[in-house]
Amino acid sequence: MSITVEVGQEEDGAKPAPRRRRRWLSWLVVAFLAVWAVVRVAGAEGGSFLTQLMTLTPYGAVLALIAAVALVRRNRRAAIVALVACVTLAATVLPRAFAASAPAAGGTPFKVLTINLFGRADARTVVDLVRRLQPDVFSALELTHRQVAALDAAGLAELMPHRVLQAEHDAAGSGLYGRHPLTALPGLFTPIGHNMPAAALSLPSGAKVEVVAVHPNPPLGRMVGEWNASLAALPPPSTGPIRVLAGDFNASLDHEAMRDLLDKGYRDAAHEVGRGLTPTWPNTRVLPPFITIDHVLADARARVRAVEVLDVPRTDHRGVFAELRLPI
Repeated sequence: MSITVEVGQEEDGAKPAPRRRRRWLSWLVVAFLAVWAVVRVAGAEGGSFLTQLMTLTPYGAVLALIAAVALVRRNRRAAIVALVACVTLAATVLPRAFAASAPAAGGTPFKVLTINLFGRADARTVVDLVRRLQPDVFSALELTHRQVAALDAAGLAELMPHRVLQAEHDAAGSGLYGRHPLTALPGLFTPIGHNMPAAALSLPSGAKVEVVAVHPNPPLGRMVGEWNASLAALPPPSTGPIRVLAGDFNASLDHEAMRDLLDKGYRDAAHEVGRGLTPTWPNTRVLPPFITIDHVLADARARVRAVEVLDVPRTDHRGVFAELRLPI
């Protein structure tokens, strides 16, 4: 009889080990998602892991939704927490899929193209894009001396004869090409990371614009502090000429450092027209792009007419083209 009671107690009073493990695993996943949501909303990312995790926030919202659906019958409390994390993350992400304002109709046109060339982008494709899109300025990142020669040989010198270049033999090189005369602005700010030339140009209409080719080092390992400092060092909009920052920021709109930069008085061009979730990196044969780190940030006084995200062979980044309207 005692044996029967003990067996009954074991069957009724104790949960099978696999079930307990599944329950703990459920809570572990949900806790991770909840922390992710709190860190994103609070802008509390610190260290390399959390900083890089923020770049994946759109996928975190999807993962939280999947967790909520999967747990709704087995662990309702965990499902509720997952759903709250999903709603929280989605609230930070979904606005980028919708235009923040109506496309600009009036004002002086100003077109910007930015491409991280990876030191070996197909020069003919780049020049064909310049010929088709007719940008006023082209911000070129990871610009090597060899790439400069290849672009000129493909015809860029005729299309964009004005330039402020800081090419290198490695990824540190950057440059600005202009359809109109460019004047270097070496004292505008102190670059941290790769070369980041700045230049002023005057449009035929008389409008004046200042452009910075942006490319901080990525927030990997010990470079997180440098990455934060680099974004913080970028110049705010001026009270004079319209200012535009264009390049590979190694940052998404889910990074606090990027939002702080926007709060200075910039607008993300892609976000303004509902293209803020279009990924730009990595663009390889093995992996499709899944994060958005290439941007055109425009002075809030400017309006965005259109944005196009472009594929370029032999580089791991997609290009970004933005057509702005200046209030002049």
